[in-house]
Amino acid sequence: MTQKKSFFRLGLACSALAGCTLGPPYQGAPDAAPKAVAAGAFHRADAALEVPAPPPSRWWEALDDAELNRLIEQAFANSPDLQAAEARIRQSRALLVQRRAAGLPGATATGAAIKASVPANSPLSALGGSSSSSSSSSSSSSSQTSSGGHQTIDFYTAGFDAMWEIDLFGGVRRGVEGAAAQADAAIARYQDAQVQLAAEVGQAYAGLRGLQRQLEIGRTSTELQRRMLALTEARRAGGTADDLDVERVRAQITQTQANLVPLSGRIEEAMDQLAVLAGQEPGALDAELSVVAPLPKVPSTVAVGDPAGLLRRRPDVRAAERTLAAGNAAVGQAMAARFPRVTLFGNIGFSSGSASDLFHHDKLAVLGGPILQWNFLDFGGNRAKVRQAEASFDEAEARYRQAVLGALQDAEWGVSRFRHQRETLEQLAASRDSAVRAAALAQLRYRGGTASLLDALDAERQRLQAEDGLTQGAAALVTQYVALQKSLGLGWGDVSVR
Repeated sequence: MTQKKSFFRLGLACSALAGCTLGPPYQGAPDAAPKAVAAGAFHRADAALEVPAPPPSRWWEALDDAELNRLIEQAFANSPDLQAAEARIRQSRALLVQRRAAGLPGATATGAAIKASVPANSPLSALGGSSSSSSSSSSSSSSQTSSGGHQTIDFYTAGFDAMWEIDLFGGVRRGVEGAAAQADAAIARYQDAQVQLAAEVGQAYAGLRGLQRQLEIGRTSTELQRRMLALTEARRAGGTADDLDVERVRAQITQTQANLVPLSGRIEEAMDQLAVLAGQEPGALDAELSVVAPLPKVPSTVAVGDPAGLLRRRPDVRAAERTLAAGNAAVGQAMAARFPRVTLFGNIGFSSGSASDLFHHDKLAVLGGPILQWNFLDFGGNRAKVRQAEASFDEAEARYRQAVLGALQDAEWGVSRFRHQRETLEQLAASRDSAVRAAALAQLRYRGGTASLLDALDAERQRLQAEDGLTQGAAALVTQYVALQKSLGLGWGDVSVR
């Protein structure tokens, strides 16, 4: 009883000592961009972008395009990239469970039934009783001496071992802390993959719709130019035009037709890209995407929030911060490895030379006590591991600062490019409107007899060129809108891991 009390007191003393945790406490991420946060707004934003409300995460819904919404949802459900990121979350969570289990007691049950043949004069023969022919009845069932001077013995044992490492210096706790931070980082990387995927789908879809509209305009322009060629050939036959005029119009047709060929190829590439992004084989979406639809309409005002909200929201910044926290925990873990380890050990078991009386009370054996381990002569190895962990933390801190600055740069560039593209689109719309008015005036003059049909058709050709330029500008605006949402870290949602 006295031994049991001493063992219990020792366990309490070790548990009290387990409150010590080595390593610097995590102070949070450094303030990498204080001026940008204090400004409260992006430098490149204008009045149409300075909306105080936080931007919506599901930015594609503001474009009011049901096909785009469906494609993004399908990509979220089937993308191999997201599935791989989800698997990494499960890996990190499993590691966290392992780290937590390392701080808890462990027990192992054992059992064995051994039969051995040993020399009669071997010390092992004592396990099976006397080797003489006049051995007692209590051991005759577990030993037998052969004619060659060997003894056969039986040995049975059953019990369990229990071990518990007392976390004296916080190495286990630091391991749990680091694993939890890495699990959070894996979730943030999954959400960053969502942001990237939604942006890729949005940009590919905008490109597809723009190319389809360009192809329509190009075909209309080809038909118009064919009419112009027929009229020019008629004028040449009447003596009012020459071969040069005919060849000029024919060259325009050839050039327009040549421009349509790569458009068709790019449309096929865009449909294949959208299919793969949605987790399907190339060509699987051709039937539904081949139906021409208008470009999504960008809303007149776009919420962008502020730099502080951006840094809280962007998953890549959060992942960098969680990696920094894990690096800090690794420093404490390395420091704890330099100090002694104390493990409480206990064994309760039965052993006997006969299976029939294995669990008899006089066969019970109890063993327990603390085990001290200390690698004090490592020639600076553990100290080097601490320095390595500290250097890794410094690297993680530098990468966090870079992630913050990169996020702010992405947002400022996204705001600037979207703003300038919107201005460009306004100019292209004004040019198209002028071309529309010019084509209408040319038609009026033709009907009034003051202009030729060729002049009217040429004015219509110029209108189609202006329409094509406006289409390209509108597709570019949608692309820049998507890029802006990506730079703002939008498009991710809650993570549901199996």
